[in-house]
Amino acid sequence: MVCPTSDLCVGGCNLQASEEGPINIGGLQQFATEVFKQMRIPQTRAPGTQVKFAESKIALLGCGPASISCATFLARMGYNNIDIFEKHSYIGGLSSSEIPQYRLPLSVVNFEVELLKNLGVKIHTQRSLSKNDLTIMNLRKSGYKAIFIGIGLPEAKRDSLTDGLTSQMGFYTSKTFLPQVANGSKRGLCGQCTCQLPSLYGRVIVLGAGDTAFDCATSALRCGATRVFVVFRRGFTNIRAVPEEIELAREEKCEFLPFLSPKRIIVEGGKITAMEFYRTEQTDSGQWVTDPEQTTRIKADFVISAFGSGLYNNDVVEALHPLKLNINNLPVVDMATLGSSEPDVFVGGDLAGLSETTVEAVNDGKTAAWHMHSYIQKSYICSRGPIGPPSLPRFHTPIDEVDLSVEMCGMRFISPFGLASAPPTTTSAMIRRAFQQGWAFAVTKTFSLDKDLVSNVSPRIIRGVTSRNNYGPEQGSFLNIELISEKTASYWCQSVTELKKDFPDRIVIASIMCSYNAEDWTELAQMAELSGADALELNLSCPHGMGESGMGLACGQDPMLVKNISLWVRKAVKIPFFVKLTPNITDIVALAKAAQEGKASGVSAINTVQGLMSVDCEGVPYPAIGQEKRTTYGGVSGNAVRPIALKAVSAIARALPGFPIMGI
Repeated sequence: MVCPTSDLCVGGCNLQASEEGPINIGGLQQFATEVFKQMRIPQTRAPGTQVKFAESKIALLGCGPASISCATFLARMGYNNIDIFEKHSYIGGLSSSEIPQYRLPLSVVNFEVELLKNLGVKIHTQRSLSKNDLTIMNLRKSGYKAIFIGIGLPEAKRDSLTDGLTSQMGFYTSKTFLPQVANGSKRGLCGQCTCQLPSLYGRVIVLGAGDTAFDCATSALRCGATRVFVVFRRGFTNIRAVPEEIELAREEKCEFLPFLSPKRIIVEGGKITAMEFYRTEQTDSGQWVTDPEQTTRIKADFVISAFGSGLYNNDVVEALHPLKLNINNLPVVDMATLGSSEPDVFVGGDLAGLSETTVEAVNDGKTAAWHMHSYIQKSYICSRGPIGPPSLPRFHTPIDEVDLSVEMCGMRFISPFGLASAPPTTTSAMIRRAFQQGWAFAVTKTFSLDKDLVSNVSPRIIRGVTSRNNYGPEQGSFLNIELISEKTASYWCQSVTELKKDFPDRIVIASIMCSYNAEDWTELAQMAELSGADALELNLSCPHGMGESGMGLACGQDPMLVKNISLWVRKAVKIPFFVKLTPNITDIVALAKAAQEGKASGVSAINTVQGLMSVDCEGVPYPAIGQEKRTTYGGVSGNAVRPIALKAVSAIARALPGFPIMGI
């Protein structure tokens, strides 16, 4: 919800320049998380999870995103004695106190915290890093083996021109304004108190161009401001905020005023009435300078300063002893490990000075968790070398204990969900990525002997006509003219070998195709078997472009040819094989019977259905190419052909009870 996906995953999506645009990864993740939240399923440790010295005491200071992440991964690894100490009565850090409710609801933060508590992590509120409460030294004396500091930067940076200004006069910092907004909008954040939103009106100036500044701007509108000006020293290309924040402010009619540096705030009758600015410019050398001869005056009723934050409380600074601090009184941090000058103390989030967003703070916690684990393990065995490659446990729930495995033809599938031979399995890398994401099996893109290689522009696919959504999962159908793979048999055989080595529990099925020639089928089938494939799929049903070579559909519509090819392959290999059946025939059961008579292990049903997607009122087909509007029949897939597929599968199952069918 607050991840800058436009700068990260969505920004690199291959569909960025397409008609539909990039995949809404953040929206999909949010939807999946919301559904999971409604299921009320706890997080658990994976059975058998063990770690040496599991009772080692671990302390985390601050309960923001970095600490929550760090504690979660440490608990998943098996540590049982984890304590988080939070200064406030609420938990969640800036996610609770400064990110507005309309961007990140409190219920989302509480959900993450409950998942953390599921693992036995203890959270102690109203305990702070202070020489009068918790210090690095007294935590050590209390037996804590490792310490993580994620207290953020609690004080706002203030310009000297704001000295003496108060909220009664109309001046706020982000550290006074946003927490008040949170207390007034996030029900339950401040306990039983009934906090009110800041009461703004008229014109508001927000100083700064980071994420926090834009949160202040959009929150000010919700607190009653009629106009909001976001004023910053540099140009638009220097705005540090993520695109999502900028776009939200723009849509809500915030005004952006670049190249202005504060000169003075004008107060009349105890109230702010205006603010004056110098014009800023960038020199040819790249240096930013102010021009005192160019000034701008903007009327204002309120000013909110969002120039960043720091650590200025000497009480907290003294509690950090004996950590080595930099000139800003912040801990000196190793960027790779997030370790401090003390081997048992680690730092993350804003305090480390490396992360600027919530997702980066979460990653800090993840990184620190591994290195804290490494430190604990090495400290007990007096070792300085690495304890092994970094490896952190995944999210685990009781659902993961449900056995989804199925067996067919002597093969054990960890689940019945896999990828058919289609564009998603165009390359070995795509199959590898699918296995990394949990898919149980994959059928390779169909390949042939080198003498039968084709040139395939992949993918060639269009959206089908539909009476529902044009985009998204409810599209009715697709039409493609995908040919078989243009990659060589040796490429695919090597890929199968590598995939089986790296994913021994996944099923890899090699999809192969030849013309009606016994020697060709024997050679290719044996190559695929030697590569380590668990099974073969004989593609006798490709509906486009292969008939001219006597391949695909040219073989798959004749039961006698299906039987003979099956007999050739059965004689050549010992592993299971499945004949991929075409629906482009009157009686698909006859083909299934022929495959069974040919000693095939089973059948795959179905391939795409030949079709012409659309014709306009002038008789011109869609899609059509060139001035002559030429087209061909393609393969129709998607929801539109599901009834045909289900009918085919059920008809085969009724006619051949017990005969294995891959319904893909």
